[in-house]
Amino acid sequence: MKLTFFGAAHAVTGSCHCLEVNGKKILIDCGLEQGKDEHDDNTLDFAPNYIDYVLITHAHIDHSGRLPLLVKEGFNGRILTTGLTAQLMSVMLRDSAHIQEGDANWHNQKGKRAGLPPVEPLYTLMDAEEAIHMLETVEYGWLFDLCEGVKVRFTDAGHLLGSSILEIWATEGEVTKKIVFSGDLGNEAQPIIRDPSFVDTADYVVMESTYGDRNHEPPESYAGALAELIDEVFSKGGNIVIPSFAVGRTQELLYYLREIKRDGLVQSLPSFKVYVDSPLATEATKIYSGNLRGYLDDDAIHVIQGGENLFTFPGLTLTQSTEESRALNDDKTPKIIISASGMCDAGRIRHHLKHNLWRPECAVVFVGYQGEGTLGRRLLEGARSVKLFGEDISVRAKVVNFKGLSSHADRDHLLEWVGHFSPRPQQVFVVHGDSEVTELFAHDLNQLGIPAHAPLYEEVYDLTTNCMLAKGVVLEVKKTVGSAAAPSAAYLRLQGVSHDLADLISRSRGRSNKDLAKLAEQLKQVMEKWA
Repeated sequence: MKLTFFGAAHAVTGSCHCLEVNGKKILIDCGLEQGKDEHDDNTLDFAPNYIDYVLITHAHIDHSGRLPLLVKEGFNGRILTTGLTAQLMSVMLRDSAHIQEGDANWHNQKGKRAGLPPVEPLYTLMDAEEAIHMLETVEYGWLFDLCEGVKVRFTDAGHLLGSSILEIWATEGEVTKKIVFSGDLGNEAQPIIRDPSFVDTADYVVMESTYGDRNHEPPESYAGALAELIDEVFSKGGNIVIPSFAVGRTQELLYYLREIKRDGLVQSLPSFKVYVDSPLATEATKIYSGNLRGYLDDDAIHVIQGGENLFTFPGLTLTQSTEESRALNDDKTPKIIISASGMCDAGRIRHHLKHNLWRPECAVVFVGYQGEGTLGRRLLEGARSVKLFGEDISVRAKVVNFKGLSSHADRDHLLEWVGHFSPRPQQVFVVHGDSEVTELFAHDLNQLGIPAHAPLYEEVYDLTTNCMLAKGVVLEVKKTVGSAAAPSAAYLRLQGVSHDLADLISRSRGRSNKDLAKLAEQLKQVMEKWA
């Protein structure tokens, strides 16, 4: 009985773990690596026919995004997940396939001019369709036999509609072990979805640690705090641009904006317009507006029973075409634009940032985790200027971080969740976090008397004897031509000072020659010191 870690080991994305029981190989998640975690998504770390079953905790691409590649390369087993996760995956995997095909076309257009051989997309829409066709659905609370010696139950993780904690009972010979996979644990008191479930017992726990080093700082009222910001920006004639993950976060925002409209919380422009500029978000919102029996929290059920729609209100427009998207930046009326991607590294959001970042009357509002090395992280760390579509864009808009809107449990809630097991697990494997965070959270658990460590990529652990069989390796981040490490916060501050210095020099025209000579000499001394 073995457990091997093929992803999200000392990394936030690319969740993929393999449980081996009685000769059967069960993959828990098969996610894409993203951002700085990416080392090589083009190859799987195992032969596809090595895998008999895949269990998917939730629809986000960093947990499901390599399923089409698995199918493309010959996997022919069973894929199981909850019904709502399957619905969301049907739109997310198709969207991911379009991105893969588009990226390959772009590279081939450039490569052809440079005399380079063509590249193939990671997978195609046809591969995604085949993976979607293979999905089998189960519901929360069902305890079922997966194969000889293995029972499984999906339990609500409270992270995204349909998201799951996996409880697996594995028996080999006379030995039975219970392994719990947390998936992504949700934040408490989120709108629409229920709080994460607690699990009472486990021999082993594989748990996420995205926010394992910090707590959220939620405002007293999400709707009230957001309404205040809207009033502030609209009174100056600006736009609010919200980079948002298309599935989950966008629908939460619409829920709050519906409340703001209903309660008349915005005084400066009560009839303000809201635009969701993401085809994927539009498709996901349609699913969120469907049959959600068994997934919603009590407040959302009460809204529906009162005859309201959770996600629609006067002034809401779901844009589809690129022409509609471009027109938003020609319209000078103050508005809210919600667009993907949530970390600003792709999608229509980059166009909206280009047109609004330089405007001091506007605001950019972040409502989710921003991975290290992403444009979103650089903006939060105080970048004074960013490059978009080959153009340097000054950052003069107000940049706001609504930390409390995170869909991930924070440090205290993670500790509460893992502390609920009684007796304590034999070992907790800390995954799905930045490298230093996984190590820190594992250390904190050990300090509390809970045995834990942060496994490396391809670590193999014997669950029968509770010992490590292979330590694993530290992965090198994939290098791309012309790529560079993301600038640190200190470098971004230095870069900001350089812009301030350029402004000072520009304003110094007309000063006395004596002052200009003195300034030039001082600057020269600083440069010589650091050259």
